[in-house]
Amino acid sequence: MLRFLTAGESHGQAEIAILEGIPAGLSLTREDIQNDLDKRKGGAGRGGRVFIEKDQVKILSGVRHGKTLGSPIALIVENNDYANWKETMSIDPLKSIVDYSTHPRGVLASHPRKITNPRPGHADLSGLVKYGFDDIRNVIERASARETIMRVAIGALCRKLLLEIGVEIASHTIQIGEIKLIRVQTFEGPTLFEKVKRVYDKDPEIRCIDDVVSKRMLAEIDNARRAKNTLGGVVETIAHNVPVGLGSYVQWDRKLDGRLAQALMSIHSVKAVEIGDGVVNTQLFGSQVHDEILASQGEALQSFFRKTNRAGGLEGGVTNGEDIVCRVYHKPISTLGNPLDSVDIKTKQKTKALIERSDICVVPRAGVISEAMVAYVLADAALEKFAGDSSEEFKRNYEGYKRQISNF
Repeated sequence: MLRFLTAGESHGQAEIAILEGIPAGLSLTREDIQNDLDKRKGGAGRGGRVFIEKDQVKILSGVRHGKTLGSPIALIVENNDYANWKETMSIDPLKSIVDYSTHPRGVLASHPRKITNPRPGHADLSGLVKYGFDDIRNVIERASARETIMRVAIGALCRKLLLEIGVEIASHTIQIGEIKLIRVQTFEGPTLFEKVKRVYDKDPEIRCIDDVVSKRMLAEIDNARRAKNTLGGVVETIAHNVPVGLGSYVQWDRKLDGRLAQALMSIHSVKAVEIGDGVVNTQLFGSQVHDEILASQGEALQSFFRKTNRAGGLEGGVTNGEDIVCRVYHKPISTLGNPLDSVDIKTKQKTKALIERSDICVVPRAGVISEAMVAYVLADAALEKFAGDSSEEFKRNYEGYKRQISNF
């Protein structure tokens, strides 16, 4: 129902996105998107580029007088740093590009130079081989996590649509390096979500709901910075007030947990995705894992409920009405201040890996990216379920579904 494309290079002129499928009549302003982009921009462990870029979004099409038109929505964020990279990232052909193997570092520093020393853990070498390049710069620019700025923008649009049916999404940091947020594996439901929803305002640097753990995480990042090293960690994203019945069990590619996992795994530096208490559950008996079903009396929207949510809101690929809980595991960034050993792709001689300006730890600012991808998948599933060419029709169909399931 929804689809989007992004375009742009990290140090190119701009990052661009087009989203198709948002119904007409949805209220939308630039500020709705900018709020999420500002969250992505901040946080502890960020690199020097944060001081260059303003990350100001422009809506180019698909919106008129604050309302979506039902046509594709085009967004752009200009890269301020492009002013320093005009020759390196020139669209037009250049007369020459300096080769590192024949010119030592520092010579002709303002001139574009071929990069030949790939970083372990990055797309540098595999991308170069795949596309037949002789300059890693061609890989770096598109493989960069700068691309996620447009995912966040797209996610903000999807979040607006989900709010029409009461769905909210928030995230928080639960681990950086070896420092973990420890909490009992029980259902905290709305209480936890309210804490997580407020965490950005309470702790914009780390975004951890525990003040003591947050300070320890910040110290861990500072230690890594001094050691010229990098850190990974874990972000938990929660979608609250999600209706029963999104997704499907009838085909593998319609299972919502699979769709969420694919979307979250596609985020830069993510190497694992967990739904609910998936990892812990593998160590337990079934009687300790599955969420027992209870029924409430009265005219509540949903008469069935659980006292636990170990399944993370999904059973058989379908939402069950509890909060959707996803965790993403970020590996440390591959650009190190003390670089690892590598091989020059031209001379085949041992060398040190490239040092490219980057973050020390992406985890505190990565949560909003996970939120964006969860919002995109849930908005797509909601449109699949409730349809509608206008936001009014979408909401009307949802209200009809609410009345239907209230009879269970």
